[in-house]
Amino acid sequence: MKVINVIAELKEIVTSLKKQGKTIGFVPTMGYFHEGHLTLMRTAAEKTDYVVASIFVNPLQFGAGEDFEEYPRDLERDISLADSTGVKLVFTPGTAEMYPTGYATFVEVGQLTDKLCGGSRPGHFRGVATVVTKLFNIVNPDIAFFGQKDAQQALVLKKMAEDLNINVEIEIVPIVREPDGLAMSSRNKYLSSEERKSALVLSKALSLAQALIKSGARNTVELKREIINFISREPAARIDYVDILSFPGLKEIENINGQVIVALAVFIAGTRLIDNVILEV
Repeated sequence: MKVINVIAELKEIVTSLKKQGKTIGFVPTMGYFHEGHLTLMRTAAEKTDYVVASIFVNPLQFGAGEDFEEYPRDLERDISLADSTGVKLVFTPGTAEMYPTGYATFVEVGQLTDKLCGGSRPGHFRGVATVVTKLFNIVNPDIAFFGQKDAQQALVLKKMAEDLNINVEIEIVPIVREPDGLAMSSRNKYLSSEERKSALVLSKALSLAQALIKSGARNTVELKREIINFISREPAARIDYVDILSFPGLKEIENINGQVIVALAVFIAGTRLIDNVILEV
Protein backbone atom coordinates (compact mmCIF):
# COMPACT_ATOMS: atom_id res chain seq x y z
CA MET A 1 0.00 0.00 0.00
CA LYS A 2 1.26 3.45 -0.96
CA VAL A 3 1.13 6.50 1.30
CA ILE A 4 1.39 9.81 -0.56
CA ASN A 5 1.05 13.41 0.60
CA VAL A 6 1.76 15.29 -2.64
CA ILE A 7 -1.07 16.03 -5.07
CA ALA A 8 1.07 15.80 -8.22
CA GLU A 9 2.31 12.31 -7.30
CA LEU A 10 -1.21 11.04 -6.72
CA LYS A 11 -2.50 12.51 -9.99
CA GLU A 12 0.33 10.80 -11.86
CA ILE A 13 -0.66 7.41 -10.38
CA VAL A 14 -4.35 8.00 -11.14
CA THR A 15 -3.59 8.93 -14.75
CA SER A 16 -1.65 5.69 -15.21
CA LEU A 17 -4.45 3.61 -13.65
CA LYS A 18 -7.08 5.22 -15.86
CA LYS A 19 -5.00 4.42 -18.95
CA GLN A 20 -5.03 0.78 -17.83
CA GLY A 21 -8.81 0.85 -17.61
CA LYS A 22 -8.87 0.48 -13.82
CA THR A 23 -11.87 1.67 -11.86
CA ILE A 24 -11.06 3.82 -8.85
CA GLY A 25 -12.95 3.81 -5.57
CA PHE A 26 -12.51 6.68 -3.15
CA VAL A 27 -13.16 7.02 0.58
CA PRO A 28 -12.52 10.59 1.83
CA THR A 29 -12.06 10.75 5.61
CA MET A 30 -10.71 12.88 8.42
CA GLY A 31 -9.01 9.83 9.91
CA TYR A 32 -9.12 8.22 13.33
CA PHE A 33 -10.70 5.17 11.74
CA HIS A 34 -13.43 3.03 13.24
CA GLU A 35 -15.44 0.15 11.81
CA GLY A 36 -17.65 2.57 9.88
CA HIS A 37 -14.67 3.85 7.89
CA LEU A 38 -13.35 0.34 7.38
CA THR A 39 -16.72 -0.83 6.07
CA LEU A 40 -16.63 1.96 3.48
CA MET A 41 -13.15 0.84 2.43
CA ARG A 42 -14.10 -2.84 2.18
CA THR A 43 -17.18 -1.93 0.15
CA ALA A 44 -15.02 0.15 -2.17
CA ALA A 45 -12.55 -2.75 -2.55
CA GLU A 46 -15.40 -5.08 -3.54
CA LYS A 47 -16.77 -2.72 -6.17
CA THR A 48 -13.69 -1.12 -7.74
CA ASP A 49 -10.21 -2.14 -8.89
CA TYR A 50 -8.14 0.37 -6.94
CA VAL A 51 -9.16 2.07 -3.69
CA VAL A 52 -7.83 5.43 -2.54
CA ALA A 53 -8.57 6.66 0.97
CA SER A 54 -7.73 10.20 2.02
CA ILE A 55 -6.96 11.40 5.54
CA PHE A 56 -7.27 15.15 5.94
CA VAL A 57 -8.73 17.05 8.88
CA ASN A 58 -10.21 19.88 6.86
CA PRO A 59 -10.03 23.22 8.70
CA LEU A 60 -12.62 24.82 6.42
CA GLN A 61 -15.47 22.70 7.78
CA PHE A 62 -14.89 23.58 11.43
CA GLY A 63 -16.55 26.68 12.85
CA ALA A 64 -15.34 28.97 15.60
CA GLY A 65 -15.22 27.13 18.90
CA GLU A 66 -15.43 23.69 17.30
CA ASP A 67 -12.94 20.90 17.85
CA PHE A 68 -10.47 21.27 14.97
CA GLU A 69 -7.37 21.31 17.17
CA GLU A 70 -8.69 18.54 19.44
CA TYR A 71 -10.07 16.32 16.66
CA PRO A 72 -8.54 12.85 17.23
CA ARG A 73 -5.61 11.93 15.02
CA ASP A 74 -3.49 8.77 14.78
CA LEU A 75 -1.98 8.50 11.33
CA GLU A 76 0.16 5.43 11.95
CA ARG A 77 -2.81 3.46 13.30
CA ASP A 78 -5.03 4.63 10.44
CA ILE A 79 -2.55 3.54 7.78
CA SER A 80 -2.29 0.09 9.34
CA LEU A 81 -6.07 -0.29 9.48
CA ALA A 82 -6.53 0.90 5.90
CA ASP A 83 -3.95 -1.63 4.73
CA SER A 84 -6.10 -4.42 6.18
CA THR A 85 -9.14 -3.50 4.07
CA GLY A 86 -7.83 -3.64 0.53
CA VAL A 87 -7.01 0.06 0.19
CA LYS A 88 -4.15 0.50 -2.28
CA LEU A 89 -3.24 4.11 -1.57
CA VAL A 90 -3.68 6.51 1.35
CA PHE A 91 -3.49 10.22 0.55
CA THR A 92 -2.37 12.29 3.56
CA PRO A 93 -1.89 15.90 2.44
CA GLY A 94 -0.98 18.71 4.79
CA THR A 95 -3.02 21.88 4.99
CA ALA A 96 -0.51 23.83 2.88
CA GLU A 97 -0.75 21.20 0.14
CA MET A 98 -4.54 21.53 -0.04
CA TYR A 99 -4.77 25.27 0.62
CA PRO A 100 -1.52 26.92 -0.48
CA THR A 101 -0.80 30.58 0.18
CA GLY A 102 -3.22 32.73 -1.78
CA TYR A 103 -5.95 30.09 -1.94
CA ALA A 104 -9.25 31.91 -2.65
CA THR A 105 -11.79 29.53 -4.24
CA PHE A 106 -14.75 27.97 -2.43
CA VAL A 107 -17.75 25.83 -3.37
CA GLU A 108 -21.25 26.40 -1.99
CA VAL A 109 -24.29 24.18 -2.52
CA GLY A 110 -27.75 25.67 -2.03
CA GLN A 111 -31.13 24.17 -1.13
CA LEU A 112 -29.89 21.19 0.89
CA THR A 113 -27.57 23.07 3.25
CA ASP A 114 -29.87 25.42 5.19
CA LYS A 115 -31.16 22.86 7.70
CA LEU A 116 -29.96 20.04 9.97
CA CYS A 117 -26.17 20.32 10.32
CA GLY A 118 -26.06 23.13 7.78
CA GLY A 119 -28.44 25.18 9.88
CA SER A 120 -26.61 24.67 13.16
CA ARG A 121 -23.07 24.86 11.75
CA PRO A 122 -22.93 27.86 9.38
CA GLY A 123 -20.24 27.47 6.73
CA HIS A 124 -19.75 23.76 7.46
CA PHE A 125 -20.93 22.48 4.09
CA ARG A 126 -19.05 25.24 2.25
CA GLY A 127 -15.91 23.70 3.74
CA VAL A 128 -17.02 20.15 2.96
CA ALA A 129 -18.00 20.95 -0.63
CA THR A 130 -14.76 22.82 -1.26
CA VAL A 131 -12.45 20.09 0.00
CA VAL A 132 -14.39 17.26 -1.65
CA THR A 133 -14.44 19.08 -4.99
CA LYS A 134 -10.67 19.35 -4.75
CA LEU A 135 -10.33 15.69 -3.77
CA PHE A 136 -12.60 14.56 -6.62
CA ASN A 137 -10.44 16.53 -9.06
CA ILE A 138 -7.26 15.05 -7.59
CA VAL A 139 -8.38 11.40 -7.29
CA ASN A 140 -10.79 11.32 -10.27
CA PRO A 141 -12.74 8.40 -8.76
CA ASP A 142 -15.41 6.35 -10.50
CA ILE A 143 -17.28 5.77 -7.22
CA ALA A 144 -16.96 7.64 -3.93
CA PHE A 145 -18.27 6.03 -0.75
CA PHE A 146 -19.90 7.90 2.15
CA GLY A 147 -21.64 6.72 5.30
CA GLN A 148 -25.34 7.21 5.98
CA LYS A 149 -24.52 8.67 9.40
CA ASP A 150 -23.58 11.81 7.46
CA ALA A 151 -26.63 11.49 5.19
CA GLN A 152 -27.01 15.22 4.59
CA GLN A 153 -23.36 15.45 3.59
CA ALA A 154 -23.79 12.66 1.04
CA LEU A 155 -26.85 14.35 -0.46
CA VAL A 156 -25.06 17.70 -0.64
CA LEU A 157 -22.11 16.09 -2.42
CA LYS A 158 -24.39 14.24 -4.84
CA LYS A 159 -26.00 17.56 -5.74
CA MET A 160 -22.61 19.22 -6.07
CA ALA A 161 -21.30 16.49 -8.40
CA GLU A 162 -24.45 16.67 -10.51
CA ASP A 163 -24.48 20.46 -10.78
CA LEU A 164 -20.74 20.73 -11.53
CA ASN A 165 -20.75 17.81 -14.00
CA ILE A 166 -18.24 15.80 -11.98
CA ASN A 167 -18.18 12.26 -13.32
CA VAL A 168 -18.41 10.35 -10.07
CA GLU A 169 -21.04 8.03 -8.64
CA ILE A 170 -21.72 8.57 -4.95
CA GLU A 171 -22.72 5.51 -2.93
CA ILE A 172 -24.23 5.80 0.54
CA VAL A 173 -23.30 2.90 2.85
CA PRO A 174 -25.54 2.05 5.86
CA ILE A 175 -24.63 3.23 9.35
CA VAL A 176 -22.35 0.92 11.31
CA ARG A 177 -23.31 0.66 14.97
CA GLU A 178 -21.83 -0.66 18.17
CA PRO A 179 -23.60 -3.77 19.54
CA ASP A 180 -25.67 -1.56 21.86
CA GLY A 181 -26.83 0.67 18.99
CA LEU A 182 -24.52 3.68 19.26
CA ALA A 183 -23.55 4.93 15.80
CA MET A 184 -19.80 4.66 15.30
CA SER A 185 -18.03 8.02 15.24
CA SER A 186 -14.50 9.27 15.74
CA ARG A 187 -15.94 11.70 18.30
CA ASN A 188 -17.10 8.80 20.50
CA LYS A 189 -13.50 8.86 21.78
CA TYR A 190 -14.35 12.03 23.70
CA LEU A 191 -17.02 10.28 25.81
CA SER A 192 -16.36 9.07 29.34
CA SER A 193 -17.85 5.69 30.29
CA GLU A 194 -20.89 7.40 31.83
CA GLU A 195 -21.29 9.74 28.86
CA ARG A 196 -21.03 6.73 26.56
CA LYS A 197 -24.09 5.25 28.29
CA SER A 198 -25.91 8.56 28.02
CA ALA A 199 -25.14 8.71 24.29
CA LEU A 200 -27.42 5.72 23.71
CA VAL A 201 -30.30 8.16 23.98
CA LEU A 202 -29.79 9.01 20.28
CA SER A 203 -30.32 5.50 18.91
CA LYS A 204 -33.07 4.85 21.44
CA ALA A 205 -34.86 8.02 20.31
CA LEU A 206 -34.69 6.83 16.72
CA SER A 207 -36.07 3.44 17.75
CA LEU A 208 -38.94 5.27 19.47
CA ALA A 209 -39.60 7.23 16.27
CA GLN A 210 -39.65 4.03 14.23
CA ALA A 211 -42.07 2.40 16.67
CA LEU A 212 -44.40 5.41 16.67
CA ILE A 213 -44.42 5.60 12.88
CA LYS A 214 -45.00 1.85 12.60
CA SER A 215 -47.98 2.22 14.94
CA GLY A 216 -49.51 4.83 12.64
CA ALA A 217 -48.15 8.21 13.79
CA ARG A 218 -47.72 10.54 10.83
CA ASN A 219 -47.78 14.16 12.05
CA THR A 220 -44.20 15.42 12.18
CA VAL A 221 -44.83 18.09 14.83
CA GLU A 222 -46.25 15.51 17.22
CA LEU A 223 -43.52 13.00 16.43
CA LYS A 224 -40.78 15.56 17.02
CA ARG A 225 -42.39 16.52 20.33
CA GLU A 226 -42.30 12.88 21.45
CA ILE A 227 -38.65 12.49 20.42
CA ILE A 228 -37.61 15.74 22.09
CA ASN A 229 -39.39 14.79 25.32
CA PHE A 230 -37.65 11.41 25.30
CA ILE A 231 -34.17 12.86 24.77
CA SER A 232 -34.77 15.62 27.33
CA ARG A 233 -35.18 13.01 30.06
CA GLU A 234 -31.47 12.21 29.71
CA PRO A 235 -29.66 14.70 32.01
CA ALA A 236 -26.41 14.71 30.02
CA ALA A 237 -28.16 15.46 26.70
CA ARG A 238 -28.59 18.88 25.12
CA ILE A 239 -30.48 18.89 21.83
CA ASP A 240 -29.04 20.72 18.83
CA TYR A 241 -31.82 19.64 16.47
CA VAL A 242 -34.50 17.01 15.94
CA ASP A 243 -36.10 17.00 12.53
CA ILE A 244 -38.16 14.87 10.17
CA LEU A 245 -37.76 15.75 6.49
CA SER A 246 -38.51 14.24 3.11
CA PHE A 247 -35.69 12.13 1.72
CA PRO A 248 -33.70 12.74 -0.38
CA GLY A 249 -35.12 16.23 -0.93
CA LEU A 250 -34.84 17.33 2.73
CA LYS A 251 -38.08 19.29 2.48
CA GLU A 252 -40.21 20.30 5.45
CA ILE A 253 -43.33 18.11 5.70
CA GLU A 254 -46.42 18.20 7.93
CA ASN A 255 -47.26 14.53 7.59
CA ILE A 256 -45.14 11.53 6.69
CA ASN A 257 -45.89 10.12 3.26
CA GLY A 258 -43.19 8.28 1.36
CA GLN A 259 -39.51 8.23 2.28
CA VAL A 260 -38.31 10.40 5.17
CA ILE A 261 -35.26 10.90 7.34
CA VAL A 262 -35.50 11.29 11.09
CA ALA A 263 -32.30 13.12 12.02
CA LEU A 264 -30.80 14.13 15.37
CA ALA A 265 -27.88 16.15 16.64
CA VAL A 266 -27.38 16.01 20.40
CA PHE A 267 -24.61 17.20 22.67
CA ILE A 268 -23.64 14.65 25.30
CA ALA A 269 -21.74 16.77 27.81
CA GLY A 270 -19.47 18.68 25.38
CA THR A 271 -19.52 16.17 22.51
CA ARG A 272 -21.83 16.72 19.55
CA LEU A 273 -23.15 13.48 18.09
CA ILE A 274 -25.42 12.89 15.09
CA ASP A 275 -27.58 9.98 14.07
CA ASN A 276 -30.48 9.26 11.74
CA VAL A 277 -32.81 6.67 10.33
CA ILE A 278 -34.35 6.61 6.85
CA LEU A 279 -37.91 5.25 6.72
CA GLU A 280 -40.59 4.75 4.09
CA VAL A 281 -44.33 4.57 4.70
